[in-house]
Amino acid sequence: MRRAISVLLLVLVLAIGCGTSLPAGPTARVIPHELTAHGQTRVDDYFWLKNRDDPEVRAYLEAENAYYSRVMGNLAPFEDQLFDEIVARIKQNDDTVPYRDRDYYYYNRFEEGKEYPIYCRKRASLQAPEEIMLDLNPLADGHEFFDVRGVQVSSGQQILTFAVDTAGRRFYEVRFKNLATGEILPDVIPDVTSNLAWAEDGKTLFYSKQHPETLRPWRIYRHELGTDPAGDPLVYEEADETFSVHVGRTMSREFIVLVSSQTLSNEVRLIPAAVPTAPANVFLPRERDHEYSIDHLDGEFWIRTNWMAKNFRLMKTGAPEKGKEGWQEVIGHRGEVLLEGFDLFTGHLVVAERADGLLRLRVRSHADGTEHYVDFGEPAYVAWPAWNIEPNTTVVRYWYSSLTTPGSVYDYDMVTHDKVLIKRDEVVGDFDADRYVTERLTAPARDGRPVPISLVYRKGLERDGNHPLLLYGYGSYGSTTDTYFNSARLSLLDRGFVYAIAHVRGGEELGRWWYEEGKLLHKKNTFTDFIDCAEYLIARKYADPKRVYANGGSAGGLLMGAVINMRPDLLHGVVADVPFVDVVTTMLDDAIPLTTNEYDEWGNPNDKEYYDYMLSYSPYDNVEAKPYPNLLVTTSLNDSQVQYWEPAKWIAKLRARNTSQNLLLLKTNMEAGHGGKTGRMKQHRDTAMRYAFFLHLAGLVDCDTSHGGKTVASSCGP
Repeated sequence: MRRAISVLLLVLVLAIGCGTSLPAGPTARVIPHELTAHGQTRVDDYFWLKNRDDPEVRAYLEAENAYYSRVMGNLAPFEDQLFDEIVARIKQNDDTVPYRDRDYYYYNRFEEGKEYPIYCRKRASLQAPEEIMLDLNPLADGHEFFDVRGVQVSSGQQILTFAVDTAGRRFYEVRFKNLATGEILPDVIPDVTSNLAWAEDGKTLFYSKQHPETLRPWRIYRHELGTDPAGDPLVYEEADETFSVHVGRTMSREFIVLVSSQTLSNEVRLIPAAVPTAPANVFLPRERDHEYSIDHLDGEFWIRTNWMAKNFRLMKTGAPEKGKEGWQEVIGHRGEVLLEGFDLFTGHLVVAERADGLLRLRVRSHADGTEHYVDFGEPAYVAWPAWNIEPNTTVVRYWYSSLTTPGSVYDYDMVTHDKVLIKRDEVVGDFDADRYVTERLTAPARDGRPVPISLVYRKGLERDGNHPLLLYGYGSYGSTTDTYFNSARLSLLDRGFVYAIAHVRGGEELGRWWYEEGKLLHKKNTFTDFIDCAEYLIARKYADPKRVYANGGSAGGLLMGAVINMRPDLLHGVVADVPFVDVVTTMLDDAIPLTTNEYDEWGNPNDKEYYDYMLSYSPYDNVEAKPYPNLLVTTSLNDSQVQYWEPAKWIAKLRARNTSQNLLLLKTNMEAGHGGKTGRMKQHRDTAMRYAFFLHLAGLVDCDTSHGGKTVASSCGP
């Protein structure tokens, strides 16, 4: 008989009732399950936690939540204080910068006490009366989790579409609203993605649908308003299970774009936006190791491609039927610069490039070919073009931030080079950017590679080796971890923390090669880079070696798990959010999300070479009897990206093997998905939880919140 719910809960009750300073955690039942591959058998004692329909599984997750509440309960007042402190910095009544799209200016605004945005527009002028298109707040009533995406207006500007997810599994329900009458239309498209694109006839919407089991977006459908969605025609199905498909539009609005993509290859199909029933024609057939993306304006197609260009180059053509032979090079390949993207305007081209880890914007005139770079003036920052909908302009809008500069929107005149600050996010209170210092360092990796580190701390902090440090890392999928401002982070900096980002291999900070040296059979570079960055900061006396903390989520959670297996002595505490830790078992299961289309990221373990390598670092498989650091693991029951059972199994195995007396905590959100809580303010409950954990471990907890006093952590923590 498999049911042991009462026994499990009894263990927890006895542990809580013993009166010790740190009660024993829940014990997950051991049910050995053999997994055999390549003639090797692994035994997974907690494989049974994979069955989400088993009441014992839910009981175990709830027992872990109860244990977290018991152990961390004394910190609840401090956590509340942190939450209040964080949200107090957020301007309650706020709005986004309006952008022009055809006849209207569109923007969102927020009202005090409300969690979700109100979508608005004004016709022709910002002085025109406001039209409220969609207020999400009443729609969110009664839902613990509420996520809306795909908010788009039809080409006729009278029909609004939006996609709603109330479970966190990323299955959306697409709805339509008539903006002229305010009527919610009867058309409802259930269980699809939020990836939507309007055709130019004002009545046809393209959308992508995910596979019901693997969640891989694999089909594109076409819906005509007023028809039954159950009969929507299938436009394209992606048969290759290593590819996903999504839909978009070109800058010219002349084409609907269907993109099939995987880690190392892309294929684009085009449908005339004015004739949505036309067949989808292939722009360029897929080739192994060829990644390309396109846009279109003024009769020409522009192509970002890695064909004979590892860091990508930019081409254009007016004759796509000629294939590559008809392509003309606009910006060539450079070994030290990664071409990340481009924006098209009638008179100019704006290219986003990354050099030395930093993004820069290159502006080129179509008329005479002259070009220049936008000057940003800080050592570490992030900037990208945004909200550029209308191509017939000399002004490019971009978003800018740094570790000390709040998010800012600029309008930059590409002819005069003048830039105007349109808006900077307000930090409510006595915030002053001059109180903080940001630096860009380079740590030598053990193989000699230079690993960039971005860090920020309070001005006046002495490098004496006495300060707590929080080091963040990700390092997968070629995703660059940019250095943006976060007002919540001030709650750490103002209490003496140094915050740093390790730009480890696996991202693309230093170019495509930086990514390639942190994937597949080079994945361990990601982990050793992080360790080397931590040791470098300790050696440079930015950190107290006994108070070094780390945080990473999803694939960054894999990084956290690998690091604490390799160097459990390095870190005093770790928060691993929705961590991908059961690498081998997950990648051998092609029936669950994020497997087949990620073979080129992690490797295919059906190949023994990759199996052996993945097995050598997989955090779950390498848990041993050793003293692990304090650990807080978060997950969500409905997570569509990293299934809840990975962190649940991991914490169970760690608790069985750990030889230290440190905290091992699992916190499961029973009603959310991969991103955790929704809501402008509510999401910071998770932030406050993480910060309370770190500040407690660092001995920096304010306990007597009613009198503003401060006591030592031992009197108010676990």
